[in-house]
Amino acid sequence: MSINRVIINSSPLIVLLKSQQAQLIPQLFTEILVPSGVFEEVTTKDDVAATQLPSMSWIQIVEVNTIAPVVAAWDLGKGESQVLSLALKNSDYAAIVDDRAARRCGQALGVTTIGTGGLLILAKRRGLIPSI
Repeated sequence: MSINRVIINSSPLIVLLKSQQAQLIPQLFTEILVPSGVFEEVTTKDDVAATQLPSMSWIQIVEVNTIAPVVAAWDLGKGESQVLSLALKNSDYAAIVDDRAARRCGQALGVTTIGTGGLLILAKRRGLIPSI
């Protein structure tokens, strides 16, 4: 299965921005949604990720006002909850989450999930990076 549209959480964004690998995201996916809570989480810190994220032209910030009750029951963080709630509503999007509980939640709810490691493996397979 090919993943073209994704909803990304803060930790994968931070890892990729800090390691200067963020350009892989738009090279791998055609649509990249960032829930408002995730954007806030990344940009409120005082680091390279916080300063770089607002200038990324490829992100679409999406307001998420309600958390799906089935997601809320997992008691995840704000970002993870927004990512998975949005992915539940938009089944053609995969969720990029690293948190183990969030991945379990996504899998239990039938949401396609991928982590930062999986994203890097995908980039290697497509020849975007020489090694991981």
